[in-house]
Amino acid sequence: MGDSKIIHIDSMSLQGLDQDEELIPLMTPEDEEEINNEPLPETLPILPLRNTVLFPGVVIPITAGRDASIQLINDANNGSKVIGVVSQKDEAVENPGLADINTLGTVARILRVLKMPDGNTTIIIQGKKRFELAELITEEPYMTATIRETVEVRPEAEDPEFMAIIDGIKEIALRIIKDSPNIPSEASFAIKNIQSNSFLVNFVSSNLNVGVADKQELLEIGDLQERALAALKHMNMELQKLELKNDIQSKVRNDLDQQQREYFLHQQMKTIQEELGGVSYEEEIDEMRAQAKKKKWGKKVNEHFNKELAKMQRMNPQVAEYSIQRNYLELFLELPWNEFSKDKFDLKKAQEILDRDHYGLEDVKRRIIEYLAVLKLRNDMKSPILCLYGPPGVGKTSLGKSIAESMGREYVRMSLGGLRDEAEIRGHRKTYIGAMPGRILQNIKKAGTSNPVFILDEIDKLSSSHQGDPSSAMLEVLDPEQNSEFYDNFLEMGYDLSKVMFIATANNLGSIQPALRDRMELINVSGYTIEEKVEIAKRHLLPKQLKEHGLKAKDLKLGKPQLEKIVEGYTRESGVRTLDKQIAKMVRYAAKNIAMEEVYDVKVSNADIETVLGPARLERDKYENNDVAGVVTGLAWTSVGGDILFIESLLSKGKGALSITGNLGKVMKESATIAMEYIKSNAEVFGIPVEVFDKYNVHIHVPEGATPKDGPSAGITMLTSLVSLYTQRKVKKSLAMTGEITLRGKVLPVGGIKEKILAAKRAKIKEIILCADNRKDILEIKEEYLKGLTFHYVTEMSEVIDIAVTKQKVKNAKKL
Repeated sequence: MGDSKIIHIDSMSLQGLDQDEELIPLMTPEDEEEINNEPLPETLPILPLRNTVLFPGVVIPITAGRDASIQLINDANNGSKVIGVVSQKDEAVENPGLADINTLGTVARILRVLKMPDGNTTIIIQGKKRFELAELITEEPYMTATIRETVEVRPEAEDPEFMAIIDGIKEIALRIIKDSPNIPSEASFAIKNIQSNSFLVNFVSSNLNVGVADKQELLEIGDLQERALAALKHMNMELQKLELKNDIQSKVRNDLDQQQREYFLHQQMKTIQEELGGVSYEEEIDEMRAQAKKKKWGKKVNEHFNKELAKMQRMNPQVAEYSIQRNYLELFLELPWNEFSKDKFDLKKAQEILDRDHYGLEDVKRRIIEYLAVLKLRNDMKSPILCLYGPPGVGKTSLGKSIAESMGREYVRMSLGGLRDEAEIRGHRKTYIGAMPGRILQNIKKAGTSNPVFILDEIDKLSSSHQGDPSSAMLEVLDPEQNSEFYDNFLEMGYDLSKVMFIATANNLGSIQPALRDRMELINVSGYTIEEKVEIAKRHLLPKQLKEHGLKAKDLKLGKPQLEKIVEGYTRESGVRTLDKQIAKMVRYAAKNIAMEEVYDVKVSNADIETVLGPARLERDKYENNDVAGVVTGLAWTSVGGDILFIESLLSKGKGALSITGNLGKVMKESATIAMEYIKSNAEVFGIPVEVFDKYNVHIHVPEGATPKDGPSAGITMLTSLVSLYTQRKVKKSLAMTGEITLRGKVLPVGGIKEKILAAKRAKIKEIILCADNRKDILEIKEEYLKGLTFHYVTEMSEVIDIAVTKQKVKNAKKL
């Protein structure tokens, strides 16, 4: 249907008309009958129409602009007011002739002539009958022609097929009026009030939303039923187009309304955030984009970041994924991509820093200086993975700070003790709730550079669980061939860790996964001698405790003898942690006296030490009386360093049974059995009567039964104890030994030599028996630590007996 042609006439065209006068009379059957009976004139002035077709009975307004048309209207209005209206074949023709117009048109009667303000003339005309041009009479000043009436076939009034078509036209017309936003709803009243079926067909045909050519074809159809059916087809097509158009507009409108709603809400949130002093989402994204331009990342990382930023920009800020995406992008911006601190290559200065902070540890300091030297020469060396292993309290962790300072790098520390979740190393996938990057990248972010000194503390205490194996995840971190592309599950990209200097610390290498241990360069940080502990206490521990307790150096003075007394009588460790606690007690003693304004001796004496710390508790380790046959001093390695142990043997009447006590492990019990069998097979060599083995039971005991003890190192110690017992000859004083034995009489080397030597020094041991193959371990120890010690290197058990057991029998020796 047309946009506004059904009954609407522009208000400008109504000027000069009475309000009560009917503008568009709806044709009744009587009116139709009257028009059909009205005769046609023989000749008519012909008015060409550019863009419309007039149907019988229909009233339409026409605006005339051509001079010929205006003159024709004026002449006809002053005369019969009847004209012939035909449509042009081409509306672009300005002065149409007979060949430019259709030959079939409609006789019209002029109802009104209106002079418009713009100078044009508007007429309201009503169609009467169809006609056909017969012959052109004149062309000037306008066309006139003879006409003949065309026959129009009308169906019978009660024809059911025709009535069905009429009902369909009305139904579809009402639906079009309802669905079309451009047709006033009042038009539905006009449709409902039309009584003449032929007028309804012509009225609808005139207002169809089709071209002039299609309307002309409808006008030329002489059978009214066929014309009605053709009009119905056009109406159906128009209704389908209108429904499709409305459906599309509805979808677009819904999407647009949703977008407008979201935009409005976002603008409100932006305003609220700005009022509260916050940053809007758009500003946050712009700020991220600006920060990204300053990063030193590569093309691949840059493309990935921009892609993820665009994803965040499309997200609704209220959804949970938005915060995860923002955290993800913030990690990208906070990580120090390709940002490195400049290494210091002043090796002398580095050596001074290492010597200043740590007394001893020569091997470690030498290795660090070597690394700096190579880095200075090549400037592209991949950082090594160092592992400092040794007992607690020897300064493994604090050594990392000194290394970082000497190299001019940032320092970060990560404790691995008890870590059992693989995600702590590799991070969580960012699809999980509460996802975070791994602690490796978190510490790199905290360091602010991609080449810090990174301390992996307690790497031997990594554990595994159903959440994965962290020690396996550490393989990629600590492999110089792989860590240039370390993959974090949260970051979802490779990150270069090859410039990081990893330093791991451990107490026990045995609990480290072999594949992980293979990737590290192992450096043993053994315990300190008494002399070293005294120096450490003097240089570092005492000044530190004085500072922490708010005292000055003049408030407390501990001399070397007093420090030695504390070390020997109150500490039993390879490191200095317990020593630090004992010195802290002495400092608190001084702090209490100062705070209470009591008099005390600034220069501490041995008596003051016993007053504050109590009686010395570890004196028994210095020396054990060897006046009894069967008592021998052995050397042992423990997780906290070296220690001495005593092995005692005793004979009793019996049938030759061997019993062992002292919470010993399987290997240690086997060593006692081997020693016993070796003695039996070589009884004559040692001067032992064979019948003794069947008359006496032997009991071997290792004191401190609550402490578990195991290992082959006590083999020669048990052998010496048994030989001393059976021969009733005592063992040399101030002598200790360690070594494994075999049934063939060989002495095998053992480990932990340095720790054992330090334990011997603390116990005032003078002589030590070792396997000859352990000589190389002694050569690695500084000479000053070995001062006062005599070493006996043996390969056979007989040599051990010759050195350890004296020729002199003990007093009150048993007669075997």
